[in-house]
Amino acid sequence: MHATQRPDRPLTAVLRHRPEDFQVEEIPATLPDGEGEHVWLHVRKRGMNTDDVAVLLGRIAGVPRRAVGYAGRKDRHAVTTQWFSVHLPGREAPAWSEQLPPAVEVLDARRHRRKLQTGHLRGNRFVLVLRQCAGDRDRAQTHLALLQQRGVPNFFGAQRFGRDGSNVAKAEALFQGTLLVRDHKLRGIYLSAARAEIFNQVLAARLDNGTWDQALLGDALQLDGRGSFFINQGDDPTVPERLAAQALHVTGPLWGCGDLATTGPVAALESEIAATMPVLAQGLEAAGLTQERRVLRIRPQALSWHWEDEHTLQLDFTLPAGAFATTLVDGLADTGACG
Repeated sequence: MHATQRPDRPLTAVLRHRPEDFQVEEIPATLPDGEGEHVWLHVRKRGMNTDDVAVLLGRIAGVPRRAVGYAGRKDRHAVTTQWFSVHLPGREAPAWSEQLPPAVEVLDARRHRRKLQTGHLRGNRFVLVLRQCAGDRDRAQTHLALLQQRGVPNFFGAQRFGRDGSNVAKAEALFQGTLLVRDHKLRGIYLSAARAEIFNQVLAARLDNGTWDQALLGDALQLDGRGSFFINQGDDPTVPERLAAQALHVTGPLWGCGDLATTGPVAALESEIAATMPVLAQGLEAAGLTQERRVLRIRPQALSWHWEDEHTLQLDFTLPAGAFATTLVDGLADTGACG
């Protein structure tokens, strides 16, 4: 389930009419302090994916690809701003701007003691423009207000599944031994897609039965902004209120070996869904990944919107690391292929 089916969407629209309609600014967890073996580069790119820029920076610096780090992959069909690091111990940095294409601009360059690691970011700010909007504008306004109050289903977006959604099929081929993948990073992409497929199916089931933001007995509930969770035993009367206030969130499985954190009917539902995808579930277990959890709901911060004209809607919001902006748009507007 690479794209969620939402027939109740109030609008149809065009997303990514041009790269400037999808702007992303990374919110770093750490800023470089000016000293160290790694040169951190604050880069704005247009129409290029993150890996391509990492390869380009490594080539300019004369270092292998593994010497280049970044916190998260950003969209190709967008204008995105993010940090990269390049390991240059005892060496002067090259003149980056003289060798980069016009689509890549270095905004800042400072040294730091550590390489920038994947996942080391607080979140991302988005400015999205939906063009050629048609439909019920009043209902769209109501829907956006509800997103602020209730949150957004935390589906993995189409980016996680690769071009034409092929990463899940490649994960199956990898697990069945018909595809040999030597590149560690590429293998990780396929494993992540397999996990995302199972998670999305669980979330879709909870969305269908109306419990994606409601605590069932045996649910693993996560504190907002924290990694820790506890099992809902039904003995805490504050749980519904804390869920409504988005201080707590229901979680779903990131599949791997070991026992599910959930119990009772929730664990049964998650196991039943995973059992419909035995190649993915068993492959993830054999790969040595362990059971983890991911919240079923995300809370967009600083969500605002305005109509530039009758058919053009701009959305501004911030999401935590690991969340996909396209999942917010997908609940609002049918854009054809929201990813």
